[in-house]
Amino acid sequence: MPYTVSMKNQYWTWILFAVLSLQLPALGFQHKSEAFLGFDRNDYPGDANLPALRKSFAFTGYWLGNPPGESSNSWHGKRATVERAGFGFLLLFNGRDYSELKSARNPGPADGAAAVRSALAEGFPRDSVIFLDQEQGGRMLPEQKRYVFAWADAVRRRGFRPGIYCSGIEVAESDGGRISTASDLHESPQGRQLVFWVANDACPPSPGCSFPRNPPPPQASGAPFAEVWQFAQSPVRPQFAAACRKSYNPDGNCYPPEAPASLKLHLDVSSALSSDPSHARR
Repeated sequence: MPYTVSMKNQYWTWILFAVLSLQLPALGFQHKSEAFLGFDRNDYPGDANLPALRKSFAFTGYWLGNPPGESSNSWHGKRATVERAGFGFLLLFNGRDYSELKSARNPGPADGAAAVRSALAEGFPRDSVIFLDQEQGGRMLPEQKRYVFAWADAVRRRGFRPGIYCSGIEVAESDGGRISTASDLHESPQGRQLVFWVANDACPPSPGCSFPRNPPPPQASGAPFAEVWQFAQSPVRPQFAAACRKSYNPDGNCYPPEAPASLKLHLDVSSALSSDPSHARR
């Protein structure tokens, strides 16, 4: 068949398409990836409320030890019930704050071992991701980093994958720069091996207390490496979320749409790249 002008035009069209396919991701244009909505809260919401919560959420946080400020863990023994209700998991283990690390021997290895023991006792499979809860924001001090990475090494040695829950909100530094805990950890060589659950309830980029059918992806948090983004917290933090304060209940909390506010099921809301971000379903 002779080579025609039409074929020549078609040839250059395909060349242009191939070039654009390679260049668009580098320019920030990505194929839209599906995101899933989830929640977390310190207190177990109750067996009777799981069906209503499942109407809005694909996954839930699940504490492996006592949540922050608590002397007991009401999630203990609920893995099978939560899984039967159709939820995926975000496995959480409460970490130490700086006041506990200043003078003590690094408790990271012991805490990592404790997190794994709890995960196994609850029936979660090896290779699940366990997120270490770190509430303090800004650049981490050396003692904090040593703790986080020692914890992560202990979790990894025992056949689980280490993750970190930390702030993605940038704070000012004395030299005039800005840094978030998530970026600080991710920029550390050992931090590249962590799975990041980033908290950023600042509006924008957060949509506030909302439950969209197509949730914003974790990368919209401002941390392109995040696999989970917590974008709403209870109670609302006005210093960050003032612009979307009206999306919260008048009492300042975020309540799920399928449960009456009278139940007081206040919760935090996240999006994730998976309906089971810890890959912990049996």
